[in-house]
Formats: sequence, C-alpha cells, structure tokens
Amino acid sequence: MLRLLLLQVLASCLWLGHSEVVKSFETSCPQFFFRETPPNEGLEPQNPAWICQRYKNQYYFATLYDRQMRIPVYSAYIYQPGPGKRPKTWLVEPQLISPAYPKTMEKEWTLLNRYNISLEKISQSQAILHDYKNLTGLNRGHLNPNGHHDDYSSRMATFTLTNIVPQDEKLNGGAWNNYEQQTMIRRTQGCKTTYVIVGAVPGNNYIAKGRVNKPSYLWSAACCVVDNNYIKAWAVIAENDKNQVQLLTLGELEDTLTELYGRGQVFLFDSDCPRE
Repeated sequence: MLRLLLLQVLASCLWLGHSEVVKSFETSCPQFFFRETPPNEGLEPQNPAWICQRYKNQYYFATLYDRQMRIPVYSAYIYQPGPGKRPKTWLVEPQLISPAYPKTMEKEWTLLNRYNISLEKISQSQAILHDYKNLTGLNRGHLNPNGHHDDYSSRMATFTLTNIVPQDEKLNGGAWNNYEQQTMIRRTQGCKTTYVIVGAVPGNNYIAKGRVNKPSYLWSAACCVVDNNYIKAWAVIAENDKNQVQLLTLGELEDTLTELYGRGQVFLFDSDCPRE
C-alpha cells in the first residue's frame, strides 16, 4: 500500500504542474526578470509568498502572491506569444497551505481526495474556484495571460488561481485584451527578449463574502532588449471598473505605483531599463 502511494506521489510530481513557494526570486527563478532583478520591496504586502510557477519540471513564470488579499501582487514572465488552445483546467497551490505539501500545482479535487486536505484548509491562504462563481460584472483575469506563451505546457501553467484576480469583464474582454493581443505585438517588434511584469493594486472591495480582494487598478510594464546597445520600455495602467487602458512610460508607472501602494519608491526593473 505504501509503495502504491509513493508511486502515485511520484507520478504526480512527474506529470502535474510544479510550483514552489521559495524564499527569494533571485536565488530560485531569476530568469524571468530583466538582469535577473525582481521589483523592489515597494510592492511587498504584509503576508507575501514568492512562487516560482513550474509545470512538467520547467519554470514558466514567477508570482508574488498576497496571502491575505488572496490575489497575486504581480506575475513576471518572458513574452513568447504563439497560437494554440486555451486550457480549461484550474489549479491551486498546495505549498501555500504548508511547505510539507507537494511542490505541485494541483486541482482542488486532487488535494481533497488524494491528500485529504479540506476545502477550508485550502481556502485559508488562497482563492478557490468557489470564490469566482456567480460573479456579476467580473471574471477571472489572468495577470500572466496564456496567449503570451507559445506551447500548451506554458499556457497551462498560467491557469493557476495564484495568477488570477477579479477583473472587470468589459475591461478584460475589451481594452485590456486589446493591449495584450495587439499593442504588445506592435511594441515588441524587433525585440530579442521582452520581460513583462503584470500587477494588481488592492482595492477597497471584495468578492466571495470578503475573502478575495477586487483590485482597484491593473498595470503592466515591459522591458525589451533589442540588442546590446538598445533597450526600450513601456507601461500601462487601467482602473478596474472602466474599459480604458492608459499608456505610460516605465518611470511614470513606477511613480504612480509608489503613490498607490504607499510603501516607498517602486522600482520594477533593473536601472538599465529606460524610465523615459
């Protein structure tokens, strides 16, 4: 019986999505940040979790998660868009429950039935599927969108609730989608590597009876390496109740986030990324 259980756990580790709650991005998955430099502490919430999002034994992006608000602060990834199917399976993060649990994104069903973890225990430090049911005017908004990845495994890795916020449905399907799918294509022309950080500013409203924060703003910043001598950057911000996206310089976004978060000057990228 024990051998069978060990084989099941091993199979789970080999085939399901892997995520690790780590102590720092610099030492665990720095490759998703320009010059391997994550944003500074100006964005850090009171109860943070640093997650290296991994699927089928490969890292795909990094997420700073707010356990108290039950939303990501930001997700950081490398822009590599491509065609393909949109996944339908949603996953949660066992290591937000306890470091003793697997380093694997899992379905709620798997945690409930294979690991005998109660739904109440899963829900204590993260959002669950039930939190996003019966929403009015909102839907599940990816920070790191699946369409910015070029194969099924990388898109599947984005379907974790640790990469999701309650987003205005008109914004998510309208101006924000236009930015993700059209503006990014134009802006990244000539880029060899584009580093992206997409974040959410906590707001005063909640869904799921106060469990999950509805962000007041969504924002995105990109640092594009054209060649050794040329780096360019851009940024956007959107209020999460209007179907509008405002284009900014990186410096303007950092100054805006400094005011909105109120935790000191925000720096999203290494200083070599231009602010103007």
